[in-house]
Amino acid sequence: MPEENLELDHVLIVVADLAEAGREIEERYGLASIEGGRHPGWGTANRIVPLGETYLELIAVVDEDEAAQSPFGTWVARGTRPALAQPLGWAVRTRALDDVAGRLGLEVSSNSRPTGDGRVLRWRLAGVEAATAEPSRPILIEWGDDTPVPGRTPISHPAGPMELTKLHLAGDADRVADWLGDHDLPIEVKPGTPAVTKIVLSGTAGEAILEGERP
Repeated sequence: MPEENLELDHVLIVVADLAEAGREIEERYGLASIEGGRHPGWGTANRIVPLGETYLELIAVVDEDEAAQSPFGTWVARGTRPALAQPLGWAVRTRALDDVAGRLGLEVSSNSRPTGDGRVLRWRLAGVEAATAEPSRPILIEWGDDTPVPGRTPISHPAGPMELTKLHLAGDADRVADWLGDHDLPIEVKPGTPAVTKIVLSGTAGEAILEGERP
């Protein structure tokens, strides 16, 4: 196992309306979701589609003025289009974020948000600006010791148990490889404008593919 222990954490899907997107993704793909929360300082909020060790993060701008002051909020606003499944970016988790950030020369930030049940989720991030500029490279995340991985939230999907089995990316494969280092992530990188192009889910009901229109 690579020393940095990189694991696929989640994929961001930008939507215009969280409640409507939650309904549509359940109708189209049989995937249930739960309310997430607001991201203080970013102008965004989310819904979570738990998939076990990974999850889909439906994310939307909920405060345009606040989002305009945040690189992350600006990224989400720029990616918002009418299509439901519009992949925006992705994230990998590690328990050695300081080591990974040090290797890449990145700063680490601490973040948190309240949940609907009164808990507070805490995490640390690195590489957000690089990922927003080149979405084939993932955001790096380390969850707090007291914070459960959101993908493991118990949920019953109408389609049955589902897991994320493949992530298709467009971009420079060598740059992605340099960013990730030694890893065994389920990704495929093909030449093109940096983007997340396709999300492949598999389960007892078969395979589901989420992909959006590229600009």
